[in-house]
Amino acid sequence: MKQGNRYGTHRVLEPKGILPQPAIKIDNDMEIYDNEILIDVDTLNIDSASFTQIYNQAEKDLDKTKEIIMDIVATRGKHQNPVTGSGGMLLGTVEKIGPALEGKTDLKVGDKIATLVSLSLTPLRIDEIVAINPEIDRVEIKGKAILFESGIYSIVPDDLPENLVLSVLDVCGAPAQTAKIAKLGQTVMVIGGPGKAGMLCLYEAKRRVGVTGKVICVNYDETRFKEIQEMGIADVCIAADATDAVGLLEKVEEVTGGELCDVVINCVNVENTEMASILCTKDDGLVYFFSMATSFTKAALGAEGVGKDVNMMIGNGYTKGHAELTLQIMRDSEDLRNLYTQLFV
Repeated sequence: MKQGNRYGTHRVLEPKGILPQPAIKIDNDMEIYDNEILIDVDTLNIDSASFTQIYNQAEKDLDKTKEIIMDIVATRGKHQNPVTGSGGMLLGTVEKIGPALEGKTDLKVGDKIATLVSLSLTPLRIDEIVAINPEIDRVEIKGKAILFESGIYSIVPDDLPENLVLSVLDVCGAPAQTAKIAKLGQTVMVIGGPGKAGMLCLYEAKRRVGVTGKVICVNYDETRFKEIQEMGIADVCIAADATDAVGLLEKVEEVTGGELCDVVINCVNVENTEMASILCTKDDGLVYFFSMATSFTKAALGAEGVGKDVNMMIGNGYTKGHAELTLQIMRDSEDLRNLYTQLFV
């Protein structure tokens, strides 16, 4: 059996010498190397920015959407949207484990797992797209995938439904990072608060800032504001267009008495919301961009252009304990679990 690099560089076809995520094309032959895991794939959860772009490109036609997804995987050997550069994650069953991983993994053949690495670096073969649910960015398939030695995953727990686990683990980096950056007494704003990542961030932010802090939920309309306020995971809800930076700033100044926010978490899947996030943050505050629609150029040069001295954090989908923390939210909050199940499962 062929020996592989732990980071998967042996799969890179173009250009040579780089890692699988930035590669244009990788090898999706499903004969595994000695340090790889073969997965029989049931479901792809396409990341929100990527699915929105593909679905709009297909003019919201499901057959055209299937064609675009199949073409991406056939061309690149992975699901990496060429426009957004992002992917998603998958749910499947362990089919085969390379011998070099013996004693290095807790997995066994037959385990149901959710991968916690992006589809933008995962060798993937789609044999058939069975169904697409555009409401939750989910694609049911028949296919195979490869998990590299360095790849992280979560075994699907027995006490939560599989599709619920897939939904929350798709965005589990966001609430886990929120737990690290939100502090007691702070004002934290979540743009895109009623979304899949946003509601988890609201929950965790409220838990961390305590009764002396304030959590602000922002959305372009009042969708789920009633439920969010009933759950007590936001103190204030603002309906505003986050692409209108000055308009949102005025509303935030009003609800904060001009103090602005210590932390702004951006979870939206549309472009041109960087400046609203930056303007609404105090000097020396933190903007956390958990959005694949974020432009580094717009954020960096935009902050400079308006003289804002803020810290900006890229939304790394991984932080230690992220899966465990997010699954525990589902166990701890029955109201949030029920709403999540209703919306995203």
